[in-house]
Amino acid sequence: MVITVFGLGFVGLTTSLGFAEYGHTVYGVEINPERLATIRSGRLPFLEPGLDQALLRHQGSRFHAIGTDGLAEAVGQSDCVYYCVGTPYGKDGQADLTYLLSAIDQTLSVRPAGKYQVLVVKSTIPPSTTSRKIIPYLEGRGLVVGRDLGVANNPEFLREGHCWDDFMQADRIVLGVSDERSAEALRQIYATVKEPVFCVSLNTGEFIKYLSNTLLATLISYSNEMSLIADTIGGIDVAEAFRILHMDKRWGGAAMASYAYPGCGYGGYCLPKDTNALYAVSRSAGFDAQILKNVIATNDHMPEAIAGRIIQAIGEEKGQLIGILGLSFKPGSDDVRDTPSAKIIKALMARGYTNICGYDPVANDEFRRHYDLPIGYAATYDELLNAADALVITTAWPEFKDVRLRSGKPVIDCRYML
Repeated sequence: MVITVFGLGFVGLTTSLGFAEYGHTVYGVEINPERLATIRSGRLPFLEPGLDQALLRHQGSRFHAIGTDGLAEAVGQSDCVYYCVGTPYGKDGQADLTYLLSAIDQTLSVRPAGKYQVLVVKSTIPPSTTSRKIIPYLEGRGLVVGRDLGVANNPEFLREGHCWDDFMQADRIVLGVSDERSAEALRQIYATVKEPVFCVSLNTGEFIKYLSNTLLATLISYSNEMSLIADTIGGIDVAEAFRILHMDKRWGGAAMASYAYPGCGYGGYCLPKDTNALYAVSRSAGFDAQILKNVIATNDHMPEAIAGRIIQAIGEEKGQLIGILGLSFKPGSDDVRDTPSAKIIKALMARGYTNICGYDPVANDEFRRHYDLPIGYAATYDELLNAADALVITTAWPEFKDVRLRSGKPVIDCRYML
């Protein structure tokens, strides 16, 4: 099959190269000229193990990175058009569909007349978005869904730092479809995979993605609230308590321990966006979801709580240099979007602790570009160990496990990893 994919971020580039690996011809559309040039040169614009080799394998053969100038040719050949563009949470936490609808408009402007194509949303959108917003949007342009073109969703379940493995060895593939013709086209895309493929309703497809992400967010906020209770009671070894919790055989060997474990709060792009969006769409439908509401509130409170822990440990001397170990939102990634580290630094600065230096194995430059914070940056782990008066672990990079062996300075382990 021939497939056009809009957006070459984590999801879009992984999807494009994954489909190429399946044997399909894929056109990946990227509007950012810098990112497009990077990909065309055979390099990734972000850190993602395994994806780099896939790019080298398929670039120029089954995978073609294009700008909008090549859109007409790509869409004209395509059986399906995938949308992997950003859907950030905007006003009142609702998903912002601006980029998605713009990409759909671009598709319609070059779509060949009379050719049945399936428009597939892989971007994360709240349940009912396809049926209540996207289909009416298309119908407003004189198109009949199911006759002139198909509409579907195909949610992603990718972890940053593991995108390629998660795509090629998926737990499950979910296809939200509204008609059999579209379902058959999507089944053909995944015809060679061994993983279970589920064809469900449009709303169900969207809901399954939020069901997954809000559970993870809930586990994180639950675990952090338990750590706050433990702090209040006192005399509790939080890390040991959670490690013993994970020995419960009802976990069934599932790799959920990193979510049911306290830390600095959830960050990155997906969990904050999706949890806020599902709460917002539920509230707008007339139901105030109290668990989600308090999951969000707990997460929003964590930077201030962590700053309090740090200050309690290091004392009232505000001139001391605080070394922040970890700037990405999780280890194995250079993504700094909504990272807890930035919120903790801001909370410390608001309390007058402004002498701060950060270090991350891969994310120093990304953090500096993304946040306008008046802090220093250490080029190496050793440099920060030598310079700082106190050390704070905010991202659980494995290399930080030896910090107490390498330094006798106060260490505040906000990730309970030591």
